[in-house]
Amino acid sequence: MPSDTLKFLYTGIEVRDLERSLRFYQGLGFRVVLRGKMEHGGEFVHLRLPRQSQRLELNYYPRGNPYRKPYRQGSELDHFGFVVKDPEAWARRAVRCGGRFVSRIRETDQWLTYVEDPDGIWLEFFGPPPKKRPRRTSPAP
Repeated sequence: MPSDTLKFLYTGIEVRDLERSLRFYQGLGFRVVLRGKMEHGGEFVHLRLPRQSQRLELNYYPRGNPYRKPYRQGSELDHFGFVVKDPEAWARRAVRCGGRFVSRIRETDQWLTYVEDPDGIWLEFFGPPPKKRPRRTSPAP
């Protein structure tokens, strides 16, 4: 069992027009707290309402991106995001609980592991890459 805690941080939804969706949610009072590009070509924006910790993540995957899927009404829920110390351990736990491993993305400063729940909703466990163990240069005494 993973030794760290599970913190629910955000819900990610897939959007077809990032700027249109951003204007909509900002009109409702959401503020941008983080914006960036994914190494596979997608874009994301984290939004939060004032004085609240839960975030809404808008995800945009351009044509040709491996994560873009045909749009169907109701398919906008992209995933739930959990920040953890050990993404791999939490993914293994989710699989033991009945989930199905989907994908692993290792970016420069973080690791992201995705598992589907029994109904097909993705859970993202993300955190820092594991620390490298120092190599021994001589045998232990």
